[in-house]
Amino acid sequence: MFVGEIVKGKGVGVISVAPDQPMVEVLRLFRERNIGFVVVSGGPGEYLGTLSERDCCNAVAAHGAEAALMRAADIMTRNVATCSTNDLLPFVMAIMTERRTRHVLVRDGEDVVGVVSIGDVVKHRLDEALRTEQDLHDYICGTNYR
Repeated sequence: MFVGEIVKGKGVGVISVAPDQPMVEVLRLFRERNIGFVVVSGGPGEYLGTLSERDCCNAVAAHGAEAALMRAADIMTRNVATCSTNDLLPFVMAIMTERRTRHVLVRDGEDVVGVVSIGDVVKHRLDEALRTEQDLHDYICGTNYR
């Protein structure tokens, strides 16, 4: 499966925050939206980096309570993992494994059009396994095939 198909299924787009947004506000956004990852953006079509729950935990571990007021730009990841809408899912899985990341930005040319998370990968693989199981069951029982 192409990554672009997964992004279309989720809905194209990313949630972003401003570089000067305090970490505590980003964490509130995580809670409100039930997410754990955002793009740090300087404006439409511009991304500076990403911020994940892990980045926030690392900031607290390094800076203590004062991390809550640190700006997103100060704790974001700058070397962001990306892929293309035309990449196959196993390629993205390899990126996640090699980079030890749970999120990969999806690009269509120069534009960031979405994010694929480890949860998206697991969901796709589970759906695929269930379809295969049903197909095998139908084949063995002689049902639902032509």
